[in-house]
Amino acid sequence: MGNREALLDGATQCLYDKGYARTTARDIATAAGVSLAAIGYHYGSKEALLDAALQRAIESWGDRLAGTLADAGRAGGAEQFERTWAGVLASLAEDRPLWAVQFELIAHLQRTPELRHSYAEATRRARLELATIFGTDPADEATALRIGAFYQALLVGVVGLWLVDPDGAPTSTDLLDAVRTVGARLAPG
Repeated sequence: MGNREALLDGATQCLYDKGYARTTARDIATAAGVSLAAIGYHYGSKEALLDAALQRAIESWGDRLAGTLADAGRAGGAEQFERTWAGVLASLAEDRPLWAVQFELIAHLQRTPELRHSYAEATRRARLELATIFGTDPADEATALRIGAFYQALLVGVVGLWLVDPDGAPTSTDLLDAVRTVGARLAPG
């Protein structure tokens, strides 16, 4: 493994152990077993490296989740919704540090325009990915973005509840029942 990959691995570990704001360049260099100058050489800045590490971690989570949920997508309808959310909720325990870091970053977005821009682009890609995971045809991008935004809002809310109180967070069955109840209230007549 070269210095570039070692830095990504070290930055990911630091993100999970210390969070975004408390991680120093020295922490990353030490975790990666490389010189401090390697960060500037390969990434330009500590922030660019942390952003790359976070992006890689999010993509890895998405890839693992998509693999886990491949069978859920074949079910269709309510069963697909419930099975997909069961898979998402199960993944939270494995990736708790990833979600904690993302919530931490939300507080920094207003003070860091370049981070806000990269996070906004990642959010857009996540919406399309979520729409696909939940069975929306990505060919109609406008519809996929709207539906993906709905699932993203639901996901962020569920993750927030889960981070605060894992035992009190809604289950996949709870989510399905809530969507059915809301949907029934929105039906005409």
